[in-house]
Amino acid sequence: MRWALVKVSLAVTTMVVLAFAVPLGLVIREMARDRAFSGAEREAAAVAPALSITTDRDQLERVVASAGSDAGMAVHIPAGDGQDAIELGRQRAADQDIAAVRKLGRASTTGVTGGSTLLQPVALSTGEIAVVEVYVPESEVTNGLGTAWAVLAGVGVALILGSVAVADRLGVRMVRPAQRLVEGAHELGDGKLGARVPEEGPTELRLAAVAFNSMADQVVQLLANERELAADLSHRLRTPLTVLRLNTASLGEGPAADQTRTAVEQLEREVDTIIRTARDAKPQTAAAGPGAGCDAAEVVRERMAFWSALAEDEGRKWRVAGAERPVRIPVARADLAAALDALLGNVFRHTPEGTAFAVDLHNGEDAVIVLVSDAGPGIPDPEAAMARGRGSGSDGSTGLGLDIVRRLAESTGGDVRIGSSVLGGTEVRIWIQPTGRAPVGRGPRGVVRRRRPGRLAAAYHRSRSA
Repeated sequence: MRWALVKVSLAVTTMVVLAFAVPLGLVIREMARDRAFSGAEREAAAVAPALSITTDRDQLERVVASAGSDAGMAVHIPAGDGQDAIELGRQRAADQDIAAVRKLGRASTTGVTGGSTLLQPVALSTGEIAVVEVYVPESEVTNGLGTAWAVLAGVGVALILGSVAVADRLGVRMVRPAQRLVEGAHELGDGKLGARVPEEGPTELRLAAVAFNSMADQVVQLLANERELAADLSHRLRTPLTVLRLNTASLGEGPAADQTRTAVEQLEREVDTIIRTARDAKPQTAAAGPGAGCDAAEVVRERMAFWSALAEDEGRKWRVAGAERPVRIPVARADLAAALDALLGNVFRHTPEGTAFAVDLHNGEDAVIVLVSDAGPGIPDPEAAMARGRGSGSDGSTGLGLDIVRRLAESTGGDVRIGSSVLGGTEVRIWIQPTGRAPVGRGPRGVVRRRRPGRLAAAYHRSRSA
């Protein structure tokens, strides 16, 4: 906007200056010409009274000399009444021009070498017409013209520069508040809740800044309320968790009892994490820094070992593939475990007993893919399932499990896709960037749009379509 205002001001001022300077320059040139020929007319008028009285050469020479213009003045007296023609001074005009003035009886100007001449007819006492020729050099016609044009050019340039400076200052006054508003919006979008915009500038931008600051205050208040609500709701779980922990002491020994106690302990840790995170206003899932993360293969083996006991009780067949070798990813161990538990919990919750499931881990240079598939009835509307808080409508379904998985993948620059599995049911594919790069661009509901799939994704899709 700033440069647009400068360009518009430059164009408009330049056109205005040209519109006034060019005609004014022409007027100045005509005024200089009129001034020079007015002086020539005065010189010719000084000789005319003497011509009307006498045609004596000697007297006329004295008159011309007294006028001080003998070098640039010539007098042409025709012959008549037994008197020869008299020529005083240097003739510069052509004979036909002198004859034309004598015949018409009107003053005339004609161009000659080095300037112009004024031919002024004067009636003699004998009735003849004499012609007074006054030479006007070109230097006298253009005297002071260059200075006048230089002044006009200087004034025009000063006007143009002044208008550009004013437009630039006006543009800065308009653009700077808009830039601050954009920067504040980016900071607020990046999670800097203290971002505020100075309420200054034009009226419209000042009102926009006031609205932005009010919106930011409301966002901070809403987030604070949500954090307090999450902490309060999580704290309410402590009582039933305490009862469960006490009851697990009476289960005795055995694999099922140990798994139950382990699950209760993990649930207590998760509740404590939720409370601390809500109080500290820190996100639960964030991109890990350089060198941080976990071994995805180890987490997959651990969680499958946990869920395998329940799978055996329900008669479900399961398998794990690709978790034999370490696979480093920039995701916290607890976050990946929570995501796998959410997906595997959906399998047990939304598929009949005896439904088979599988977890596959694919490792490549450009991506790590975790596949959780089952042989259940599938998901009729994957897009709706990805919407946060939508759920399936059944008891115990809040719709937050898939959103937790999606946010974990997007924190590394990856994404989550839902499709049909080779087992005949649902397949959830978690795409994790091993370098933790930021997403290329987001589409609706946080779905990451990628420029082109990597080699691992291409090979995976070819194997799926084969």
